[in-house]
Amino acid sequence: MRIKREQIISWANEVLEGTDRFVVEVLVKNRDTILVFLDADTSVSIDDCVMVSRAIEGKLDREEHDFELRVSSAGADQPFRLLRQYRKNIGRSLEVILMNESVITGKLTEVTERSISLETFKAKKQNKIKSEVAGETMHIPVSELKESKVIISFH
Repeated sequence: MRIKREQIISWANEVLEGTDRFVVEVLVKNRDTILVFLDADTSVSIDDCVMVSRAIEGKLDREEHDFELRVSSAGADQPFRLLRQYRKNIGRSLEVILMNESVITGKLTEVTERSISLETFKAKKQNKIKSEVAGETMHIPVSELKESKVIISFH
């Protein structure tokens, strides 16, 4: 019997119900490797991953399925999969790739069911010092979004 992605999502959602944690993605590879990625409106802890892992393992019979299960937080370097991930990152800088492959960077200022708003960056040079200042605000339809990631900065 094949492990079904939809069933894994359902079991994970059962255990996460009533929390601010949610399933971002479930991948079933080679019929026996299950990868579950979680996110939250606040943060995902190791305990959250263990709780989901145990719930899924409790539903699968090792006699019937020989499987490997990995439950982890959706990394900061991972592209967004859900509109909910955009909402939790309002105020952060994003790199957005559109369906036409153009790239836009800017600060996420608003998220609706239909679009996101990005305050773009403009390069400014003053006394040989380069900096970025706020540019125009772009409203991008969700249907135009191919991939978005948080720009991680260490300053």
